[in-house]
Amino acid sequence: MSRITLFFSAALILGFSVCAVLKVRADDKASGKERYFEMRTYIAAPGKLDGLNARFRNHTNKLFVKHGMELIGYWTPTEGAAAQNTLVYILAYPNKESREKSWKAFRDDPEWKKVVAETEANGKLVEKVESLFLKPTDYSPIK
Repeated sequence: MSRITLFFSAALILGFSVCAVLKVRADDKASGKERYFEMRTYIAAPGKLDGLNARFRNHTNKLFVKHGMELIGYWTPTEGAAAQNTLVYILAYPNKESREKSWKAFRDDPEWKKVVAETEANGKLVEKVESLFLKPTDYSPIK
């Protein structure tokens, strides 16, 4: 294949790809598919961050999904005092109303109540929870 043919083939594929992405984003916006995000920060009780991470890893994530919450990501700080006791994560929902419904169902779930009782037998894992609700900007790659 000549370089000119290869160049035009690549340009054509790139053009179709860009059009497809733009169409998906336009369709999502037109149909109201923009999600409602929640960033939650947990301050673990002293010495309990490993237990908190284990609870998310082994139980909480599965229950979040069961109740319609979309897992975006989980992080722990790499430096400073927060590295010893802080977990930050982001969930997504179709809208604020679904967020409220999902959290109510999650909190009322008998399996969750059992997990809390078992994982907090030796004391609470979390001292403080902060939530920040976010909407994507028009230039955000995540909507």
